[in-house]
Amino acid sequence: MASLHTSFLNFSLSSFVLLLLSCSWYKVSWAHDGETVEIAVHSLLPETNCIPSSKGFDNHPSGKLQLVDVNGPCSPLETTPSLEEILHQDQLRVRSIHSMINKHVRDSKAKIPTRFGLPFKTKNYVVNIGVGTPNQNLWVTMDTGSSLSWILCKTCPNCRGLPFSPSQSSSYSNIACGSADCSQAYSATHHSPACRDACIYQTQYADSDYSVGFFARETLRLTPSDVFPGFKLGCGHDVKLRDSTSGILGLGSHPASLVYQTATKFGKVFSYCLPSSTNSNGFLAFGNQTGSTSPAVRYIRLILNPQNPDLYYVPLNGISLNGRRLAIPASTFSAHGTVIDSGTIVSYLPPSAYIILRNAFRAAMSGYPSATPPRGGVYDTCYDLSRNRTVTIPSIKLNFGGGIDLLLDQYSGVITNVGSYKFCLAFSANDDEEETTIIGSIQQKTYEVIYDVPRGRLGFRSVGATCN
Repeated sequence: MASLHTSFLNFSLSSFVLLLLSCSWYKVSWAHDGETVEIAVHSLLPETNCIPSSKGFDNHPSGKLQLVDVNGPCSPLETTPSLEEILHQDQLRVRSIHSMINKHVRDSKAKIPTRFGLPFKTKNYVVNIGVGTPNQNLWVTMDTGSSLSWILCKTCPNCRGLPFSPSQSSSYSNIACGSADCSQAYSATHHSPACRDACIYQTQYADSDYSVGFFARETLRLTPSDVFPGFKLGCGHDVKLRDSTSGILGLGSHPASLVYQTATKFGKVFSYCLPSSTNSNGFLAFGNQTGSTSPAVRYIRLILNPQNPDLYYVPLNGISLNGRRLAIPASTFSAHGTVIDSGTIVSYLPPSAYIILRNAFRAAMSGYPSATPPRGGVYDTCYDLSRNRTVTIPSIKLNFGGGIDLLLDQYSGVITNVGSYKFCLAFSANDDEEETTIIGSIQQKTYEVIYDVPRGRLGFRSVGATCN
């Protein structure tokens, strides 16, 4: 019978998966549409040893940088935030995004102690860049949710990042006050630049960190063959930054962003692959070598909003679980839009959509013991798998219409480890039904995500667990 054949096939595939997992570190990161895969629980636990990249920074091909999880064992930075701190930062970022979109802090529920237009900080993924002449190497945060790039130019209390020294660079120059370039600092940060002789930028974050300094031109080195003289960036002299990075690399769609400033060479095309496990590295790539012409890439519309040029919107219209589309009206997502973001960790849905997804997920996971969610209010659906050798995780797809669906990786894109053998559904609910949906970094893992800005499209290419 067909059902017997299917059961036998599923058993054989599961056995093969478990055999691979027991024999090596390799992780299988695929699932048939609508089917589930039995996974060894130990393979879901975070790794503690780094698997170094086979290529050093100076050997990377043109336009391609190594991307590192700032909180993983491969990170070169000294950072040990608690889970509660990480989730708190994630919530601050989400609320800042919503504040920017809504153009005002709607009420006390938003809990953002500042004005509209507040930039949002992320500490998730870092790349190494070179700045100045001679070159000074700095680790900076990659951020698709902001456009102004800035670097630390002076040591500061609580700052642990390596500062850039403009006095040691022959190519550094401040931008003149009142110039067209200076006005870009305002439109990119939503703060009027202070002016005397030189242009001064300022940006403030939801956690009370801030960066103030000169808006300047300096030589930027992405790789040895990708050098950009006269790149506009902030040089922070009055900075409060409670992490180990040396600044922000802004990849938004504003003219001040790296994407636009390097358009002559890279054509406003870039991509990234986020490492699916903390002990491996991903990449950030620029230009046509991203794989944008590959037949393996599936494209959806990329929507730019002139009112919010730092953000990239996509046409999400549904969610499926185990091959069945959930009863969520497409208007739930289209009414207020969906943003794809590299800096938000989990995906945030309208409350009505989240409840439907959560209830369906709980029903599919009813055979596993529940666990108390971690503090912070992000997760509410968690499981204790300490007594399970294997777990069958439901498949989840994000539906974008036109036959384009994104099947989330069942190892890294559906649930997340929150300590020991405790795992939680990697989605959360917005505070309000009218807030924008955000697709976070967890759901993007095992894919190269390609931003083709001139053609108005966003591509997904399955690359597996190792970002190949």
